[in-house]
Order: sequence, then structure tokens, then C-alpha cells
Amino acid sequence: MNSVNQQERSARPTPNRQIKVGKWNESLRASDVNQIWIELHRIVSSHPLVRASKRAGFLVEEGKYNAYTDLTQELFVALLSKERFQHYLDTGMTDAEVEGEISQIELTNMLTAELRKRYPESYRLARRISTIVQTSANFKRFDNIGNPEIHRRLADRLYGLADWRDTKMRRDVAEMDERVKAVSFQNRDTRMVGCTGDAQIVISNVELEKLIIRVFKAVDSSVDVRSLRSFVMSRLPIMDIHLVPVGGSGDSDDEERVSFEIPDVRETPEEDFLRVEAEGVAAGSVDKFLGSLSKSVRGKAKQYDRMISVLWHCYLISDGGTQLEVAEMLGVSDSLVSDYRKRIESSLQALSFEGVNEARQFEKALKVKVREMVAEQAEVVTV
Repeated sequence: MNSVNQQERSARPTPNRQIKVGKWNESLRASDVNQIWIELHRIVSSHPLVRASKRAGFLVEEGKYNAYTDLTQELFVALLSKERFQHYLDTGMTDAEVEGEISQIELTNMLTAELRKRYPESYRLARRISTIVQTSANFKRFDNIGNPEIHRRLADRLYGLADWRDTKMRRDVAEMDERVKAVSFQNRDTRMVGCTGDAQIVISNVELEKLIIRVFKAVDSSVDVRSLRSFVMSRLPIMDIHLVPVGGSGDSDDEERVSFEIPDVRETPEEDFLRVEAEGVAAGSVDKFLGSLSKSVRGKAKQYDRMISVLWHCYLISDGGTQLEVAEMLGVSDSLVSDYRKRIESSLQALSFEGVNEARQFEKALKVKVREMVAEQAEVVTV
């Protein structure tokens, strides 16, 4: 019974999905700017490349529609400045033809031009990767096996190594992302190319093809072109530097923007001199501090050496052990170690520093000095 129902459902004609097309000729002849803007906003909101750019953080969204609204305004101004609206009327283009040109040509070109400007290396390498997997004999397409006439966008096509069997198992994208990390990172080729010699090769086509093969062998699965680009470029040293304004400038047309200057937090020559001088004084106070420790035990060498060991293990190293462990290591009582610690802390409290840098410099110099003293004690014990 179920099979009969399935056959009946499959026999029913499936209606073609209706694609909405705006009434462009009517709006253009009437010079209905509001309706034209609404139709452009609809195209922008539904364009796949616009949605992908928004997911990637390329479009800044401050409100519910701001990300699409700004882009719609840019598209409207671009079409108006190029006199495309008048061209559509003069050539007698149908509504569907106008819709297709704006969506597939004008908006796509505007987005790709901006991507190329902001991320030149990523854009260039993504195109090179796509070209190589489509043209090289080392790769073949997997999603059209048995149906070579199938149409699919390039980013969604599946490719793999040419010597793989047609029934090759496909892995999950998350698993492939982990496996591709085993591929070694490619060194950057710094040779300059281009008409003006202002672009670096990054990687030659021969090496890029070898890298793609290594990526396929690592993931051991057919991969869609979009994911393949990401996997390959994650193994390349790509440097896409995009400069953005950080505040109001005299050349800005935005009068409402609050102008400000980035504060210079670098030290002045006077501050640098005072800091170096203070750090030198702090480092010189190490001898004074050690002298106060020696004075607290009346200059007795044995007690002074024990106090230095307590200072080292309890204060200057992180893994020196507890007070009981230090007492056992030195062969003294816990109460004696506690007494030494009180004298050390009393001498430390007698010190005074004007800043954190002085205290850090004092700690650094003290650690170097005490390390040498502890090493000398260990040599004497060994002898």
C-alpha cells in the first residue's frame, strides 16, 4: 500500500518554483524611485553572495536591516551613475532580463570588486584553487558521476583525486577539518609578480597543486570546492591587511562623527630616564636587603645560609614546596623555618618602591643573586 502511495506521489507533476521578478519597466517608466529601491533591496537581501558576506562578517549590521540597506544604497547609486536604468528602457529589456543583469552581473561585480580590494591574496588564491581542481588531470568531479548533465554551483561541486574509486566514502566536514591539520604549513614564496611587480607569488601553481593533493590525501574524502579552498588556504601564509579609519579626520564628510586623537602611550625621554634610574636603584637595594638578613642573625654564616635557602624555596621559586617540606629538606624544625620567614618578611616590608617596575626589577636581581648563592652552597656540600 505504501509503495502504491509513493508511486502516486511520484507520478504527480511537481510545479515549477516561481521566481519573483519585479515590475522593472513599469517602475522605470514612471520614475518610481521608492519602488525601484524596494526591488533592489529585495535582490540584495536574497543574493547568495550577500548572505555569505554577512555570515563572514564582511557586512556590518547595526540594526535590523542596516547591513542590506547600505549595500542597496550603494547599488542604487552605482546603477544611477552608470545610467543603467535608462539603458534598460532604451534597449527594451524585459523585466526578467533586467532582474538577471542587476542580480547576476551588477551586484555580483560590485561585491567581488570589494572582496578583491579588501582581501586580495585570499581572493586570488581561491580562484587559483578552483581553476586547478577543474583543469588538472590529477582531480575529478564526484557529484556528477552517472549524471554528467547535472548543474550545480562551483562552490558546491565535489572534487577528489582522479585515482579514487567513484564510490569513495565522504567524511564529515568537522572531521576533515581536524585531519587537514596534519598537513605541513607551506612556506611563503616572496618573489614579486604582476605588471607592476607589487604582488608576491605566495605559492607557485606547481606547488599549489601538490598542496591540494596533500590536502585530499589527508582528509581522504571528496570535498566541496568551498571547503577545499578553506582547507588549502589554512595551510598557506596569507597576509590580507585591510586598513580602516579609526576616528574622525579633517577629510571626513561626516560632520556628526566625534573627532578624537589616539593617545600616545609611549614614554617620554624624561619618563624613560627616571624609570631606568629607579630600576637601577631598586636593583642596588638587593645588597642592602641581604645585609639586613645577615644582620638579623648577627652575621652567623650557618644561620644566614639557612635563611637564604628558606628565601629561595619559599619565595623565589614556585615549586619550592610547603614549609614542612622545606624544613625537612634543610634538616631543621618547622618553627625555625617560620621564624626565618618572619625575619625575611620584616626586611621586605622595610623596603619601599615608587612603582611596580622597580619592584619587578628588584625581584629579578634578587632571584639572580640568590640563585648564585644557593648554587655555591650546593657545591660546598658536595665537596
